[in-house]
Amino acid sequence: MKDLQKTLGKYASLRGTGLHTGQEVTLTLCPAPAHHGYKFRRIDLEGAPIVEALVEYVKDTERGTRLFKDGVSISTTEHLLAALYGMGVDNALIDLDGPEVPIIDGSAAPWVALIQEAGVVEQEAERVYFELKTNISHVDEGRKTEILAVPAAKPRYSVMIQFNSKVLDTQYTALEDFNEFAKEFAPARTFVFLHELEQLIDHDLIKGGDVTNAIVFVDHLLSPEQQKRLALFFNKHDIEVREEGILNNLELRYYNEPARHKLVDLLGDLALVGARLKAHVIAARPGHVANVEFARKIRQALLKTQKEELPPVYDPNTPPLFDIMAIRRLLPHRPPFLLIDKILEMSDKHIVGLKNVTMNEAFFVGHFPDEPVMPGVLQIEAMAQTGGVLVMSTVSDPENYLTYFMKINEVKFRNKVVPGDTIIFSLELVSPIRRGLCQMRGKAWVGNKIVMEAEMLAQIARKPNV
Repeated sequence: MKDLQKTLGKYASLRGTGLHTGQEVTLTLCPAPAHHGYKFRRIDLEGAPIVEALVEYVKDTERGTRLFKDGVSISTTEHLLAALYGMGVDNALIDLDGPEVPIIDGSAAPWVALIQEAGVVEQEAERVYFELKTNISHVDEGRKTEILAVPAAKPRYSVMIQFNSKVLDTQYTALEDFNEFAKEFAPARTFVFLHELEQLIDHDLIKGGDVTNAIVFVDHLLSPEQQKRLALFFNKHDIEVREEGILNNLELRYYNEPARHKLVDLLGDLALVGARLKAHVIAARPGHVANVEFARKIRQALLKTQKEELPPVYDPNTPPLFDIMAIRRLLPHRPPFLLIDKILEMSDKHIVGLKNVTMNEAFFVGHFPDEPVMPGVLQIEAMAQTGGVLVMSTVSDPENYLTYFMKINEVKFRNKVVPGDTIIFSLELVSPIRRGLCQMRGKAWVGNKIVMEAEMLAQIARKPNV
């Protein structure tokens, strides 16, 4: 079954208070087309400007993640983005009439409930994944934070937190199945230490703060004056501290609620990459600063990969570098096993070739009569013949040489090739040709889609008795 993109089934709204601004804001989740991603729209501003939820627009990460583009700001985005990501929504337009996403109860659960109210529907386009080929890591020695992403067949997230505090011990959690997100992670609330809370109050922040939308860990004894000040700030009759060190006797929803919330924050910040990850992300002592810097690294790797996956430009009106007759002079293959029609471009390190696939191909007689599909092995052969043209162009008498496969690695077939398709093969040398050995990496395209990719090692050798 195809893994399809998803959006919201209908519009759904929620009104609440911004944590830092204290401003009442109405936020509406709106359906969006495929490949739209997450975008915020400030409907309270002239022209209803849009800010894409991408890491390049992160302005700062002081007690939350804030986006900023062309003078337009969106604050405290992480819980909402985590809910969208965790609930499998790929495309959403987010309308709000203020500068900050409401904090509600300090968790992602209210946003999950809003998504469930709107419903989630599949779209026709396939979901976009960024599949890691190598490890990506980020280390912040000052904050003692380490985040590592390693290639994996499916997404997985592991988080460990550790504070030098008697009231909050080392905790660990892991998300291996996104079906668990709504119940096991979304309700986990944000948390703060009392000394941090007092600093935020002194800087005139958390105007929308309340003892019901954050877990406050008390790491030092409260004087009567401090209790009165906090009670006044939170507009509460009284403020208490239980023996475990949690303000106002708040009951934890999970024994490791802080660790689970850190995982929610991590998901929300990594949603800014712009694609879903196929990786195991392992985070030790994560926070918004490190999360965002890690997201930047992954985003850079994603954009580099996407650039590499743009198809070669093909203009049928431009004469080929080598036509079929020139190819016949370089390669020993002959019909029905000559599988390349044109060479479009070539340098000493790369080559681009083309094959027009028609119903007259001999292999379609048996593969398959009722649903003709070009065999994958012949796609590899056609790619190898394209590379063979490059190799044979390096010798003065190509008619006296043959090319033999030695190894094929990392072969992937992504889409079918059928009669009427035009395949474009793009190959580049992995290393210089030495002693007749040629190692090349290639991709095959039909239109804008990669249909096949592989890494090949071949050897050219003189024909016997030559």
